[in-house]
Amino acid sequence: MNTAAAIKAYANTDLESSVLAADPHKLIALLYQGALLAIANARNAMLRKDIPAKGKAISHAMAIIDEGLKASLDKNVGGDLVHNLEALYDYMCARLLAANVNNDVEALDEVARLLGEIKGAWDSIRETALKQQMPVAPPQPVPMNKQPALVYGRR
Repeated sequence: MNTAAAIKAYANTDLESSVLAADPHKLIALLYQGALLAIANARNAMLRKDIPAKGKAISHAMAIIDEGLKASLDKNVGGDLVHNLEALYDYMCARLLAANVNNDVEALDEVARLLGEIKGAWDSIRETALKQQMPVAPPQPVPMNKQPALVYGRR
């Protein structure tokens, strides 16, 4: 196995491990991260004038946005926010399509900026939720002379 193939295999395994270990909130964060990476790849390919790579990267970003982020919206719970996000995701896909057809780097940058702002808000929600779950004071260790003895792995 050559070095490039080994790196790709490692990256795929690392991503698969992240997805399998992630909670639903983290999965959405991974989708945002994947879409941003695909847009960065499309931008680089566009600047290199690598048309096949540009098209593949933009298609990947559009799939993540449409089949991942947009499909994960719960229209029964979110109200106006869900409908606004759905419209924004549709707009992003339209801008990505225009970027592909017109080799428009500015359209890619616009979508990346929008996704980055939403991702930042999404990440702050997670941080707030994690802070609320943390206990006020960490548990205190039990002194050694007060701990029950272990008998075959049981207390």
